[in-house]
Amino acid sequence: MPGVTCDDRRVIENESAVEVDGEVFTVRAARPADLPELVAMLADDPLGSAREGAPPAAYEQAFAAIDADPRQLLAVLTAAGGAIVGTLQLTTIPGLSRGGALRGQIEAVRVHSGHRGRGLGSPFIRWAIDEARRRGCAIVQLTTDRSRVDAHRFYERLGFVDSHIGMKLDLRG
Repeated sequence: MPGVTCDDRRVIENESAVEVDGEVFTVRAARPADLPELVAMLADDPLGSAREGAPPAAYEQAFAAIDADPRQLLAVLTAAGGAIVGTLQLTTIPGLSRGGALRGQIEAVRVHSGHRGRGLGSPFIRWAIDEARRRGCAIVQLTTDRSRVDAHRFYERLGFVDSHIGMKLDLRG
C-alpha cells in the first residue's frame, strides 16, 4: 500500500474493533501497565508455565525494547469493560527473498483461559493478518509448538499452510 510503512502505527494507536456474536472487543497496543496480565496469560498453559517466571524487570525490559521498535507491535484484545482477553505480537521483517517482500511474523498468541472457546481467536488473528497487509507485508507466518494440535487445526482453518519445518536452538543453556 503506497505511503504505509511498517512503522505506521496510526491504526493501532486509534484502536480497532472486532465483533464476536454481537459483542465488541477492542484491539489496541499494549501498555506497560498491561504487563502483569500479559505475562500471566503467557504462563497459563502447560508449555508457558515451564517457560515463564522471570523477574518482572526482564519483562519490563523486553516490553520497552518491543515498544521502541517500529517493526514490533504487541497487541491486546480487550472486552467492553477493558479487561484484557487476548494478546499477540506482530513483527514486520524485511527480507531479500520473494522480491524483497516484507513478511509479518505472528507470535505469542494467547486468549485468556476464561475466554477460550468463545470464538475470539479467529477475528483476532484475522485482525493481525489485516494489520500485516496494511503494513505492506506480502506474506504472514507463524510457528506453533508441535504439541499444540488444536492450534494447528485452528490456524489451518484460517488458511495457514503447514509448509515448513521450524527449528530452534536455545542459546541460554
